[in-house]
Amino acid sequence: MKNHSVDSLRNTVLPIYINGRYLVSEGRSIASFDPTTGQQWYELADCNDAEVDAAVQAAQQASRNPEWRDISQSQRGLLMYRLADLLEKHIERLAEIEVSDNGKLLREMRALSQALPVALRYFGGMADKIEGTTIPVNKADMLNFTIREPLGVVAIIIPWNSPLYMMMRALAPCLACGNTVVVKPSEHASASAVVFAELMKEAGFPDGVFNVITGLGHSVGNTLITHPGVNKIDFTGGPETGREIAKAASGQLTPATLELGGKSPHVVCDDADIDAAVNGVVSGIFAAAGQTCVAGSRCFVQENIHDEVVEKIVERSRAITIGDPRSDDMQLGPLSLWSQVEKVAEFVDSAITQGATLAFGGKRPDGLGQGWYVEPTVFTNVTNDMRIARQEIFGPVLAVMKFRNDDDLFEQANDSDFALASGIWTTDINRALRFMRRIDAGMVWINTYRSPSVMSPSGGHKDSGYGKHNGFAAIEEFSRLKTVVIDYSGGQHDPFVMRVNK
Repeated sequence: MKNHSVDSLRNTVLPIYINGRYLVSEGRSIASFDPTTGQQWYELADCNDAEVDAAVQAAQQASRNPEWRDISQSQRGLLMYRLADLLEKHIERLAEIEVSDNGKLLREMRALSQALPVALRYFGGMADKIEGTTIPVNKADMLNFTIREPLGVVAIIIPWNSPLYMMMRALAPCLACGNTVVVKPSEHASASAVVFAELMKEAGFPDGVFNVITGLGHSVGNTLITHPGVNKIDFTGGPETGREIAKAASGQLTPATLELGGKSPHVVCDDADIDAAVNGVVSGIFAAAGQTCVAGSRCFVQENIHDEVVEKIVERSRAITIGDPRSDDMQLGPLSLWSQVEKVAEFVDSAITQGATLAFGGKRPDGLGQGWYVEPTVFTNVTNDMRIARQEIFGPVLAVMKFRNDDDLFEQANDSDFALASGIWTTDINRALRFMRRIDAGMVWINTYRSPSVMSPSGGHKDSGYGKHNGFAAIEEFSRLKTVVIDYSGGQHDPFVMRVNK
């Protein structure tokens, strides 16, 4: 697999990666398609139960291996820095592989690939700064402190829209904490995770610290999350699957971090810089063809500027260039899955049936062959009870709604099953801070949108899941806290009376 590229992967069967070795799976093969052409690109394996078990056992053994278990926190950080240096040499290759897998713009996937070494260096630098605390107890002859320890084996289940970027949000803090991992990429975009494994090996991570198995969620994914050797689950995907994972995990008391769907409110106030706001709205819904959990798919516009804002949004939508995502002058690539094309078409029909007005788009563009392209689509006259306003579409479809004042805005914006991201455009700092306090969302962007940082915790609640990625919050997600109590009095105490604080 050394230095494999898009061309070298074509018409091949992807191997799996277990205990430091690429292996040919005995599972049945599944076709994977290039969204820009609609044609098959490679095949991947639907691993069998024995292969899943082998991957988990390899990770368990690695967690007990002194070469990983007993190295210093600083040494773990240095390994992560070495991996970051290697990644920088392969950014273009990994980005090109992901474009062929999911159809997102090459320049976006290049930017996300450039973020991978940033995350490794951030958490690698944090590895020897993971500290406990000394606790003052009301006993002069007792020392009480805490330490943080690895969890063990973490199962990382990643989606198809940004595979390595989503993987790294969990992998980097996992490595910093001393965990080992088994990665299960989406069956629709597995190539980059498999190729990434070669860099883990080259960087010097002990065998078994990083493993990749491929296949379907209901087979391989289910076997992985219910394996008794898995100590933590990290899943990014849809809320339906998230509920099933949470249910399975709870049966074994396995902790989970779940980042699920979103139906994020993106607000334009009448005091906003309208051109900047429109640019932000376009970024929030049409970048990545709307295939992002934080997509600003519900756009709330103050009623006295509604028509002007909609006109500018439609004007910008009409000017978006659609085509081959490998071309740097394209702005909208295909959807990653044919099923997403069908889903968008269904939502467009539903919105029209329920009384929304199609202001622009709603069709497949002409002249782009068999690629899975959909026009940027804008609906107005949307009400909050319509399907288009309540359910996640995961496509380039914007639902525009009016609001009168702040109270009206919060009543509508918070009336959602999701609570992941949100954004507001306003020049009034007081209004921005009120929005920050009253909006029901895990993330708030003010006069910007879709602007994540590895240093800043992200995650939602309600149907958007629970747990956090990024920042020190991720260290807390992927480690466990242990309390230590030492009695240095040298004496004996009544064995039948608990030594509680007094």
